Amino acid sequence: MPQLLLEIFSEEIPARMQQGAARDLERMASERLKAAGLTWDALNTYAGPRRLTLVIDGLPAATPDREEEVKGPKVSAPPQALEGFLRKTGLNREALVERDGVLFAVLSSKGRATADLVAETVDQIVRAFPWPKSMRWGTGSLRWVRPIKRILCLFDGKVVPFEIDGIASDAITEGHRFMGSGAPLRVSEFADYRAQLEKNFVLIDVADRKLRILEQARAACAARGLVLVDDDGLLDEVAGLAEWPTPILGDMDPQFLALPPEVVRLSMKVHQKYFAVRDPAREGLAPNFLVVANVEATDGGKALAAGNSRVLSARLNDARFFWDEDQKVGFDAWNAKLSGVTFHAKLGTLAERVERIAALAREIAPLVGADPVEAETAAKLSKADLVSGMVSEFPELQGIMGGYYARLAGYPDAVADAVRDHYKPQGPNDTVPTAPVTVAVALADKLDTLIGFFAIDEKPTGSKDPFALRRAALGVIRLVLENGVRVQLRPIIERAEQLLFTTLVQSRTVAVQKADGAITFEIVDPQPARDAFLKEWTRHLGVARITSDYIFGDVVQSRMEDDGDWFTLRDLDSLRGEVSAFFADRLTVLLRDQGQRHDLVAAVFALGDDDLVRIVRRVEALAAFLATDDGANLLAGYKRASNILRAEEKKGPLPTGMVQTGLPDQPEAETALAFAVGAAHTAVEAALETEDFAAAMTALAALRAPVDGFFEAVMVNSDIPAERDNRLKLLGQVRDVMGQIADFGQIAG
Repeated sequence: MPQLLLEIFSEEIPARMQQGAARDLERMASERLKAAGLTWDALNTYAGPRRLTLVIDGLPAATPDREEEVKGPKVSAPPQALEGFLRKTGLNREALVERDGVLFAVLSSKGRATADLVAETVDQIVRAFPWPKSMRWGTGSLRWVRPIKRILCLFDGKVVPFEIDGIASDAITEGHRFMGSGAPLRVSEFADYRAQLEKNFVLIDVADRKLRILEQARAACAARGLVLVDDDGLLDEVAGLAEWPTPILGDMDPQFLALPPEVVRLSMKVHQKYFAVRDPAREGLAPNFLVVANVEATDGGKALAAGNSRVLSARLNDARFFWDEDQKVGFDAWNAKLSGVTFHAKLGTLAERVERIAALAREIAPLVGADPVEAETAAKLSKADLVSGMVSEFPELQGIMGGYYARLAGYPDAVADAVRDHYKPQGPNDTVPTAPVTVAVALADKLDTLIGFFAIDEKPTGSKDPFALRRAALGVIRLVLENGVRVQLRPIIERAEQLLFTTLVQSRTVAVQKADGAITFEIVDPQPARDAFLKEWTRHLGVARITSDYIFGDVVQSRMEDDGDWFTLRDLDSLRGEVSAFFADRLTVLLRDQGQRHDLVAAVFALGDDDLVRIVRRVEALAAFLATDDGANLLAGYKRASNILRAEEKKGPLPTGMVQTGLPDQPEAETALAFAVGAAHTAVEAALETEDFAAAMTALAALRAPVDGFFEAVMVNSDIPAERDNRLKLLGQVRDVMGQIADFGQIAG
């Protein structure tokens, strides 16, 4: 079947946009061709520095004839409805079909030549292409990421004729800007297109460009006994910068290796797009770099390497200046600067944030086995490097540089490591710190972020999460789970709320009074910060108004300091509930990615436990139990019992009290279940006390046969009230003993 080949050839496309553009081209072409009724065997897209390419194999020569039935109004509908339907379909009343009192229109259309559809589709795609940034050039109205030079479009080996803003389609492309033949390349189909471009030093597939870079880079390093430092992100970028990538190994001044290796690597990567190189026989980096050129130089790249070495030296000299100057400044000066840096208009300055993190880290420290003083110290240093020269130049080094400067300033290794690593983990693939002091500071940092933004209603919505709160919550969960930290989240959340309120209200007030549903105090912030603060916290304090009048002077100030409960946040229970629910949602996502069912997480969370380690262990044990026949059957029995109890609750309160046994004519199955429930209750309680969840599930498994026997032999809704009450009490006990493990009502099945 015919093949479609499309190439949009332009000036250089930014590397960061290329792969997204390839995906958008695939999506837009697929959607439009499918809507026209076309099918195909294979569709592929390619993106490079100067071209986007689409190839579709197995397209039919034309679309099939189509017949569509459209439902119209009822026969009894008003005339206006019928007239509107006739206008929509273009038919008259006699052409409509009546069926079961409803009118239908049968619309038929002849198939169209695929080449005609392709011309329309390409025009639509080009004009609607969703580039992150685009430009207009010349006198036309067309927008594209860079000026379009050519459009190659072939179907079944023939040019599909069309024109877009004066650019006519053709069968011509171009090779490498410098190394190609310089003559236009006329192609007949995709294999010919790919072969001719490769002869003219163009690799259209990004996978081929990456492979060429890695193979030649590693070979160049190996020839000098060196090893390439892998960097997938940089590889993705440089593969989009060169159509014929050619790695060249260069030398740099060894004196720059006195800088932290992260500084050297980042300076190479961010400013020059160089790969770092190391000597496997030594620690640290080698005095070399690897640059990916877009040409094969006649001198083997010596001149290119020398030129790039000079540029790199200039960059590293700047980095060395920042390194030297930062060591002259120090943490005291940096922390003083944080008072003038706004973290968020509604959440105060970075200095206030550091104050909260330090206080919270000190309280978390004993829970994770860390020294409270070291945790507080590390937290107080944690954000200082944000105003250092090096981090101002390289924001990616935040934390890392603080760790270096803390170590140089003589702080203990535990403190320096915590400053360096407290941002971790920053994503699902990032490593999780294990050092206790680091864990304490990292938890405090992330919890303060979460509580602060939830307090001002800046919560994630849909796919939007501008403050990376999902990442922060996942970071807390991973820190807790992967370190086996046994903490309850709610008390920590409550303390974080108190600290937030203290820094945002007490630090900004000189007088306070609470009376008649109002809090009155004087704000020391200047306008307009005062207005924003008053407006936001009127709502969050849950009061009718906040005024800025000065009331009672020093008397109220002293009272404020003496009474820690003088301030109350807006509906603290609601805020805690929102944050706890957010953690539950993130834990559900994490466990689901690990293969656990989301309903099991909900069933365990429903118990109100907030020890994440215990929750996960309980979910794992519950999943294993429900995978057995005993678990599946007992779940069915639970649901049957719950349905009966729920129905009876609608009639009135359920009976409570002890279940009686040994009654006259009492069925054996009822007595057996009563004793089994009592034994299970004792066994489950003992197992939960020691957190032996496997044993708890074993105890529940012993209920399976008695529950099955009960429902087979016993009529719950007996005509005798005493029998009915006794049996309802028994089913209530079954529900209660199982409810010690999880809310089985939330489990599907």
